[in-house]
Amino acid sequence: MKCAIENSWEEDWGDYSPANPSPSPQCETIPADCAGLRADQALARLFPQHSRSRLQSWLKSGRIRINGASPDAKSKVWGGELVEVHPEPTDEALAGQAEDIPLDIVFEDDTLVVINKPVGLVVHPGSGNWSGTLLNGLLFHGQAFHEVPRAGIVHRLDKDTSGLLVVAKTLEAQTDLVRQLQARTVKRHYLALVHGEPAPSGEVNAPIGRHPVQRTKMAVVPGGREALTHYRVVERFGRSTLVECQLATGRTHQIRVHMAHIGHPLVGDATYGKSRSADPRLDAFTRQALHAWQLGLIHPQSGEDCRWQVPLAPDFAELLDTLRGKV
Repeated sequence: MKCAIENSWEEDWGDYSPANPSPSPQCETIPADCAGLRADQALARLFPQHSRSRLQSWLKSGRIRINGASPDAKSKVWGGELVEVHPEPTDEALAGQAEDIPLDIVFEDDTLVVINKPVGLVVHPGSGNWSGTLLNGLLFHGQAFHEVPRAGIVHRLDKDTSGLLVVAKTLEAQTDLVRQLQARTVKRHYLALVHGEPAPSGEVNAPIGRHPVQRTKMAVVPGGREALTHYRVVERFGRSTLVECQLATGRTHQIRVHMAHIGHPLVGDATYGKSRSADPRLDAFTRQALHAWQLGLIHPQSGEDCRWQVPLAPDFAELLDTLRGKV
């Protein structure tokens, strides 16, 4: 008998919530055919997903209780006993823990915080990145982030994309910001270095969904979610071009997918770009050359039209100086 335990944003987030990070207890009743077995033997039959050594360790530490007591592994069971197993926290469970992670705060008040995310910082916990994320840093930064779903995060940047993110500090602000994103009134401007020479300006209006074969990638696919990106050329370097992109929608990897779709993938993009080009300076850049440099929105509380800008990440700025012949 199992225990009865209680247990869209701008992009697909999954079902993780930091509000209840502990693993749920697992409960079973010792069946009659286990009568006379040692406790650890009976537990191995009931919980085959756990190794016997792990179950024995949990017995010793009191994480397993049989009829409310913590028996020795060699104790006999006779059938009908209630077993409660309280697993140790997994990496996923630790995703909701506060961590002292430095945050580059551009603006903060009682309603929201605007952060300049560095290259390499994952925004939200997920497979392979259950700790060390922006969410963990927000939970350490202030109690307010414990009171809102997903620590107030309403949109994301890829791990190796730098730049501006807004995070809500109240449920009301989070709801308002999500509505602004849905209404496309949040203005997000990016700088991207792309291969080739795109037209002076244009837009890419092409639906994005999961790649039909490579499921870890996104792609322009029939039946995908609506996706619209506007772009304009800022500076040309011969084999590469600096463009400013403005998002009208916020699909996963949108700029990277859209620019690759029109034949101008981002420099350094190992997922959607070129493995090698004719310019070794471009090939030496090991992450996608993408930076969220400007963010504009209506303040959820004051109604003020707000706008923030941040300079390029140092490695991106150095690459452009190299292309200009300054380095």
